[in-house]
Amino acid sequence: MNSTLPLRRLGELTVSAQGLGCMGMSHGYGSSDDDQSIATIHRALELGVTLLDTSDFYGAGHNEELIGRALAGRREQAVVATKFGFANRLGETTDIRGDAAFVRQACEASLRRLGTDHIDLYYLHRVDQNVPIEETVGAMAELVTAGKVRHLGLSEASAQTLRRAHAVHPIAALQSEWSLWTRDLEQEIAPVCRELGIGLVPFSPLGRGFLTGRYTSLDGLPETDLRRSQPRFTDGNLEQNLAIVDRLNELAGARGVTAGQLALAWVQHRGSDVVPIPGTRREKYLEENVAAATLELSADELAAIDAAAPAGSVAGTRYDQRNLGFVNR
Repeated sequence: MNSTLPLRRLGELTVSAQGLGCMGMSHGYGSSDDDQSIATIHRALELGVTLLDTSDFYGAGHNEELIGRALAGRREQAVVATKFGFANRLGETTDIRGDAAFVRQACEASLRRLGTDHIDLYYLHRVDQNVPIEETVGAMAELVTAGKVRHLGLSEASAQTLRRAHAVHPIAALQSEWSLWTRDLEQEIAPVCRELGIGLVPFSPLGRGFLTGRYTSLDGLPETDLRRSQPRFTDGNLEQNLAIVDRLNELAGARGVTAGQLALAWVQHRGSDVVPIPGTRREKYLEENVAAATLELSADELAAIDAAAPAGSVAGTRYDQRNLGFVNR
């Protein structure tokens, strides 16, 4: 399979219409294989995927180092996006820091791990409620002036925070969860992004793999898999949510695609300013995902998908109470 993906704009930044989320190569879903992950990154570049998404939080820096190794000799082929803000990456606590000194410190460390002289898109991973967003974005803007960062982004920020941040320096992208089963940003946040010209980068567009239909129980998931602690995967909720996947499977079968491809294509159709970043460690699933980027859906098909997974029909919150406190800040 060879493919060159169409391009989309995140603010003033041009990227492929679909990116690759690299988190699972180092974090959250059990053990992984670096050689396999690097092969998947190389295949993504071959297929026309330019946007690679990471964070200093994933694997306590391992994920950035992995991407640095994967891009050795081919840095110019990729748009590298990374994130900062989780201050205590090695311990259990996840205190957020957005003060100017930490911004500078985190950027220097990420540049070293990535083995590059610039970051194409630098995100605040979560908003620090103890530091004015103007201070954080002001410090990030200084990194742009210094040539260390090209474009700025925020993750899981509220509409009000986006407005305040964008007034300090243009924000190219908001990275937040968006999928058929997480639609929180549709009411207020997405319209504000569009008003300000901020692109949208949905993470977990496949509901942490759930919408692919590959997970019908928690059996087989590693003990360290983050889904074990998420309410939507717990007993009772899981069974109720599987009914959504059953309906997607039926629609996908009629179209000759997988449920995951249908769910991902639905996200791709949210607008020309939307660049989802499905994550995978395997070339097989990467190729499935990339094929969904150019899957055309009619208005009737989109309506049928909406009806199969209506907003508000999902059982359970997307995070536990503690982690819900970090979103929409």
